[in-house]
Amino acid sequence: MKCVIIDDEPLAVDLIKEFVSKVESLELVNTFTNAIDALSIINQSNVDLIFLDIEMPHFSGIDFINAIEKKPLIIFTTAYSNYAVEGFNLGAVDYLVKPIPFHRFLKSVLRAQQIFNPQNLPVNSSPISIPEIEQDFMFVRAEYENVKLNFSDILFIEGLKDYVKIYTTDNKFTLTLISLIKLENLLSSKGFARIHRSYIINIKHVKSIQKNKVIIAEKRIPISESYKNSFFEKINL
Repeated sequence: MKCVIIDDEPLAVDLIKEFVSKVESLELVNTFTNAIDALSIINQSNVDLIFLDIEMPHFSGIDFINAIEKKPLIIFTTAYSNYAVEGFNLGAVDYLVKPIPFHRFLKSVLRAQQIFNPQNLPVNSSPISIPEIEQDFMFVRAEYENVKLNFSDILFIEGLKDYVKIYTTDNKFTLTLISLIKLENLLSSKGFARIHRSYIINIKHVKSIQKNKVIIAEKRIPISESYKNSFFEKINL
């Protein structure tokens, strides 16, 4: 597969170049430190796979995907795990969080190969399986830094229009610009539940459940009728 690397961090470009050189099925066509320079090249050449950073100045990886005419396979390479849902919604093959270990890079490439040329897989063969570590945290943007939040430390999340407040066990909260629906998609398999249009809760921190409320850390959080049945089913109530 012919591939391109787009990342504004030279060290990240060098690392991915090194990884690409170890995989015989990959041919590196070019590298770019900004997405704008890559636009015309991608639209005019036969590129099969792009290793693409998301947060880049002036023109993000998301902007790039929406701007290109030809849609090659995309593997996102980013330092921010909170873009995962949006990345997969754009049809990305995989989403690699920096620092990227080689075994995860290889797993992504194998997945891309299976999509790009599935007829090359031997009959009755199964895809190569590489163990993947279950991530138990996420990073969110808060003011001028990216804050790491362990899922187990999150009590509940409150939606405030474009922002959310993430309340944690240390009696603090983190305010970040992200939608509740993105967090719901990210956290639904991590023991969290949406119980109201404005609230997502961590089920393990629920002290008690009343008819239309849950109690978490002395906070009474409403359960709306539209989420009530799915919530009760999730906790087998």
